[in-house]
Amino acid sequence: MADNHHKVIVIGSGPAGLTAAIYASRANLEPVIFEGNQPGGQLTITTEVDNYPGFKDGIQGPELMETMREQAIRFGAKAYFKAATKVDLSERPFKITTDDDENYTADSVIIATGASARLLGIPSESEYMGFGVSACATCDGFFYRDKKVIVVGGGDTAMEEATYLTKFASEVILIHRRDEFRSSKIMEDRAIKNPKVKFMTSYVIDEVLGTTNMMGQKSVTGARLKSMKDDTTVEMDIDGIFVAIGHSPNTKVFGDQLDKDETGYLNTIPGTTKTNIEGVFAAGDVTDKTYRQAITAAGTGCMAALDAQHYLEDIEIA
Repeated sequence: MADNHHKVIVIGSGPAGLTAAIYASRANLEPVIFEGNQPGGQLTITTEVDNYPGFKDGIQGPELMETMREQAIRFGAKAYFKAATKVDLSERPFKITTDDDENYTADSVIIATGASARLLGIPSESEYMGFGVSACATCDGFFYRDKKVIVVGGGDTAMEEATYLTKFASEVILIHRRDEFRSSKIMEDRAIKNPKVKFMTSYVIDEVLGTTNMMGQKSVTGARLKSMKDDTTVEMDIDGIFVAIGHSPNTKVFGDQLDKDETGYLNTIPGTTKTNIEGVFAAGDVTDKTYRQAITAAGTGCMAALDAQHYLEDIEIA
């Protein structure tokens, strides 16, 4: 068990987790990263990343995350392709069991498990994710200048993303499975008043349509929509599909040990990454339902590492 005890364990390997590992390793804390079931986080299903500072020509999402990972390892972090399946935060050292039944202990834990976009759940959606299907308008909207796009959803997120996309797209069609929206009146009115936004209610996406060129590159060309009233279908030429039916923070493994808001996101002490349990810190999208950007996740990852460093220094002094 001694070999499995660490000063810092980082759970998650997106921008928040890897940035935390970079800072923690540079502080000689020798962090261990559990990469989880999706190493690199949501950016690994993103193609071009143009809004991360330092890459004037953009960078592929998987390449950016691999670069971050290598940087953390260069400074002494250890990255394991493991997922945490049980976490006991009731006493120190904290106890973590991984999916290969290994047990670890840690003086501090940085939670960077992210949030997963709720998706439609059809195979063609997964096939074209990152190739015309997106779950983030602020990440990918720029690529749809003068193009026709669909937004799927009926809540505030859908209304906000539809309105945002009108800055780029020539036409935005909002698809919702019901006749009435769940969004707030102010967000709904804003979308309705925008001349670029059209609405198709009582429809769902039955299939994402696309092509693959000779180079093996995929692209969305349209969507088949199904009526919820009579099951008839209609095909529509489209350049992009944005799924905006919400996100779910990945906090299930922690049970009720940590304070959360009403939607399940982890609460932290304002201005810090400290959770309600001393020595446990949270960073990235698992605490952020507002911005959800790689750069903001990386920023809080830095904060979490510094908060953990100061915590460990304080308990050593004590």
